Amino acid sequence: MLIINPKSGGGKAKEFNLPEEARKRSIEPLLLGPGDDLCQLAEEAVGRRADVIGMAGGDGSQALVATVAMQHDVAHVCVPAGTRNHFALDLGLDRDDVVGALDAFTDGVERRVDLASLNDRIIVNSASLGVYARIVQSDEYRDAKLATWKRMLPDMLGQDPGACVLRFETPHTKDWCDAALVIVSNNPYQMRRFRGVGTRPHLDTGQLGIFVARLRGAGGVAKLVTLGTIGAHRRFGGVLQWSSLEFEVQSEAPVAVGLDGEALTLAAPLRFVSLPGALLVRVPKHASGVSPAGGAVTLTRRNLRTLARIAVGRPGEGQQQTVP
Repeated sequence: MLIINPKSGGGKAKEFNLPEEARKRSIEPLLLGPGDDLCQLAEEAVGRRADVIGMAGGDGSQALVATVAMQHDVAHVCVPAGTRNHFALDLGLDRDDVVGALDAFTDGVERRVDLASLNDRIIVNSASLGVYARIVQSDEYRDAKLATWKRMLPDMLGQDPGACVLRFETPHTKDWCDAALVIVSNNPYQMRRFRGVGTRPHLDTGQLGIFVARLRGAGGVAKLVTLGTIGAHRRFGGVLQWSSLEFEVQSEAPVAVGLDGEALTLAAPLRFVSLPGALLVRVPKHASGVSPAGGAVTLTRRNLRTLARIAVGRPGEGQQQTVP
């Protein structure tokens, strides 16, 4: 069975005629309607003896259906019908081939990948806390990402007596308490090479990836975001990256969390745990099965110069400026 969110990705389900394409492959489509509970639909699919549950939607929807698939140990198919589709990218799917992802049902291969949990919620990609999470809460974020960063960063990093203080342990210190950025991911992101930055080389390491930054000004965070943390993050003070099986964040106030692209506010403590091999996924045989980070190349001096030009708003001739 394939659960379809018709509103995801600006209406990709309609654009690619996913219900009819599913029926052509003897896959039963279930359309998510207003007020429907996505997890309940997935549970109903299992109750009707579906041995494979697909989700056509964004990363937040993928996480909810993956939760049910994990609990019942049935295979999960990711159909990249959302906006960014980071989970599909790291599974090695072609995010532009939405219909082709359906071939996983009829001509697919299975493998196990990790999931992570935040308290009682499943994570397929990552959870962000601090500045990034508060910006994600903005209504304008999805449509004007860079403009929202520029507008909100100065206020986010100002002296705000009501700001949420996050406390946690690092491998070398016991009490970090003024982090501007905290990103906890299901497997570590590749941050040190030019190709594949911001994607995960593997989804089966059994580890959380943890990235924290203690940055004092809007300029520092803006450069970090613009550079995508490619290797150059080591030049910024107060930045750490490590892997762990578990991670806990304490706070006296509720914490803004961006969880797989969904904006939440959760009470502390926030307990992150890696769940090795928790999800059985099925991908099409024709998919590469390798994320961009899996083919990463070493960052060269030439690439660093190019990134530096981008960071200061002067991309090289013939180059298009892009922001992660």
